[in-house]
Amino acid sequence: MSDAIPLAPMPLAARAPGKCILFGEHSVVHGGPELLLAIDLYLQVGMSGAPEFQLAGDAAAARAHPYLNEARRMYWDEAYGGVEVEPVSRIPRAAGLGSSAAFCAAVVCGLSAARGGVERSLLAERSFAVERAAQGVGSPGDTSAVVGGGYVAINAGAGAILWELTDGERSWRVRRVVDPGWLWLVAYSGVPRSTAEAVRSVNRRLQAPDGAELLAKFAEVATLGIEAVAAERREQIGPLLDENHRLLREVGVSHPRIETLIDAIRPIAEGAKVTGAGAGGSIVALLRPGHEVDALRRTRAVGGRGYIVRASPNGARLVTSGR
Repeated sequence: MSDAIPLAPMPLAARAPGKCILFGEHSVVHGGPELLLAIDLYLQVGMSGAPEFQLAGDAAAARAHPYLNEARRMYWDEAYGGVEVEPVSRIPRAAGLGSSAAFCAAVVCGLSAARGGVERSLLAERSFAVERAAQGVGSPGDTSAVVGGGYVAINAGAGAILWELTDGERSWRVRRVVDPGWLWLVAYSGVPRSTAEAVRSVNRRLQAPDGAELLAKFAEVATLGIEAVAAERREQIGPLLDENHRLLREVGVSHPRIETLIDAIRPIAEGAKVTGAGAGGSIVALLRPGHEVDALRRTRAVGGRGYIVRASPNGARLVTSGR
């Protein structure tokens, strides 16, 4: 995958993968380590010139869309005219699987290509800026994963450095972690969640007297998880996923539907946890080999929507350009 997004005249199409957080969500907002992987579920946007910005042919929808509006405000010159944006996605929305990050990255990728191209590290910076401005909270983990592809670690000591990002108060160093080639189950509970609301709720919980101790536990589990994935020590992953989930329950971001999903696949999983902001959303599980079909059946039986995924080798990129 080239580091740079090249110049491409409209019409064009840009694609970005979803993401899954394996370890460290919420604590990363406070500078802790996090491990994510870009998953092979994709969102694609077609982009073409138009008199004004439109989302699937609807100018009012474009004006009401917070991520599209921020991308236009930050990285487009109205002198170029409007843009028709046509999204197509396999990533369930509000599910903790990176639909907003993928949308931000794909749109910024397309707008940046139309204006001359962009280096991948700058694409990561711009995508984070758009998502952060629209949500008001968060870290660059999601957008870095969907821009970088593969396994990505934040604030961890191992792996090649991809880029470093800052919001003016704290910084995050983003590194590449070697892909061990494992299959994962991600399963959507059917309960939509709000990243911003969940992050604010956890922040309030961490103001309690034991908040610093909880953050230290999150950091310890994430560090061990990153080391285990990098060393391909599969046998260590399940207990660490379970411990991370216990901590997420303790800060209040599980949900009865999440617990039902985890209980359903526990007999065939090495470990499982809520992934993303929580309070609904999705779970991720490392299955025992050979149980992928059974996991999808068990997920459906309790009303969930399951996907067997692996790491996407590519991050956000152009798919086509020109006519």
